[in-house]
Amino acid sequence: MNDRSGAYAARDLFLIKSLTYLMFTMFAMTTDAVGSIIPTLVKEFQLSDTAVSAFHYVPMASIALGAIVFGFLADKIGRKRTIIVGLILYGLSSVLFAFGSVFSYFVALLAAAGIGISVFKTGALALIGDITKSTTDHSSFMNTLEGFFGIGAIIGPAIVATLLAANLSWRWLYVIAAGICALLIILALSIQYPETRKASAEEHPDFRHTLRMLKDPFALAFSTMVMLYVAVESAVYVWMPTFLEAYRGELAWLPLYALTIFFVLRAFGRFVGAWLVNRFAWTWVLALFGVAICLCVFGSLLGGADLGVYLLPLSGLFMSVIYPTLNSKGISCFRKSEHGAAAGVILFFTAAAAALGPLAMGAVSDSFGGIRYGFMLAAGFALLLALGLLVNLIFDPADKRLRALDKLDYAGQPS
Repeated sequence: MNDRSGAYAARDLFLIKSLTYLMFTMFAMTTDAVGSIIPTLVKEFQLSDTAVSAFHYVPMASIALGAIVFGFLADKIGRKRTIIVGLILYGLSSVLFAFGSVFSYFVALLAAAGIGISVFKTGALALIGDITKSTTDHSSFMNTLEGFFGIGAIIGPAIVATLLAANLSWRWLYVIAAGICALLIILALSIQYPETRKASAEEHPDFRHTLRMLKDPFALAFSTMVMLYVAVESAVYVWMPTFLEAYRGELAWLPLYALTIFFVLRAFGRFVGAWLVNRFAWTWVLALFGVAICLCVFGSLLGGADLGVYLLPLSGLFMSVIYPTLNSKGISCFRKSEHGAAAGVILFFTAAAAALGPLAMGAVSDSFGGIRYGFMLAAGFALLLALGLLVNLIFDPADKRLRALDKLDYAGQPS
């Protein structure tokens, strides 16, 4: 009987991990394909840089709102129900792209899809704590998970390019995502999820508890670093194609594939990151990579498109480990029964930065007459990120709490 139960548990664990990987791959197909879709939107709807930014900042703002308002659901109604509810909303919103032709209609659908993403993503992030055996294992799994997100970010632009080359609409990207989502809902319904530690009276999962978490210095510190990182990352993947339009070098093909190279390096780096955080101090890894990102952005700004065509895609390799590790450490600073709310808080700041960063860059670019001025703003964010990670390396303020939670929440947990 025990062997049989163990076999079922191993099967469910495999399916849970597979479902989580596929969820992140699926929604990355749409969210990170925006940079490839924007040039087509500008021509199709005759939009300015600021106006077309809505295609990016509206769903990001929606994810931010959903994360802070509904983040506690994973702790209150369970990981499984939360994931299924989010997938249903995302899938319905995506399939409706097949039935519209007005820019505002598509933006409204993206807003609804953003709420769905925030719900199932916080459920998935909370689930990671239930299936990992230490805070270090949590960070390793998170890097692998974000590696699959990186694969989705490669697939999405490739699908858009294939659709456009075949004279088909970019809208079919979202219909394809909806089909994948339907399969994931069926899979999610068939899995037995692990038990989650019940919340204490002080940790009662509701919106007010999430708001109280905003006062925690660790939640604020990690969220601030995540915001700076995401502002730089989204600046690159949203506006790099526009920045590289000024390229006049001999490799005419390189700007066309720069975004794909960026995503490939980011995905590859995240799988390597799962190995790095298990073998080296995460504070050292993040500090070194943060400085490298800063050098890439400033180098691109100083050297223009002819140098940026090399440095901006290369920055994806250094960005790879930073977000999943910061996200993991921030969530791991709280009890497992609070992982949904903690994930919601960090996701709120993540999406807010993803919304406001490119929007600010578009506005600055429109105001001063060129995308180069928008990248000056991104360079400022990159500098602050590098400085923050260096401060984290020197003082390592989260070490004591992470060690305590390793003993409190993970001790004795089977590997």
